[in-house]
Amino acid sequence: MKIGALFIDEGDIAENFVRASGPGGQNVNKVSTAVELRFDARRAALPEDVAARLARLAGSRMTNDGVIVIFAQRFSSQIRNREDARERLAALLLAAQERPKPRRATRPTLASKTRRLEAKGRRGAVKSLRRTGAEEE
Repeated sequence: MKIGALFIDEGDIAENFVRASGPGGQNVNKVSTAVELRFDARRAALPEDVAARLARLAGSRMTNDGVIVIFAQRFSSQIRNREDARERLAALLLAAQERPKPRRATRPTLASKTRRLEAKGRRGAVKSLRRTGAEEE
């Protein structure tokens, strides 16, 4: 399975079908439509930077063993839940492949400094008029 610049081996993905929770009548008690997708990120050949970003993005969905668990039960069909889980994994992997744009430090312009100081002066003047005894001075 190709996702962006990565090639994911189908052996790194394990799917387990379980019964979904929530409404659905008797069907929900009989049919295992929910999908629990497990992706072993440590076993997959991921570059180090992508693996680090993937761990950060996955958050609580990643176990201590480096396995990402995605639980899909949005649809009443097993096939659609399976597709949904795979799409969510693909979206996570695509987001992990994007390198963050480095922040370049900038300095405030002279005009912005002047605007800030003028605004502070105006605000200070308004507050000074509120003081008791300001009329006497």
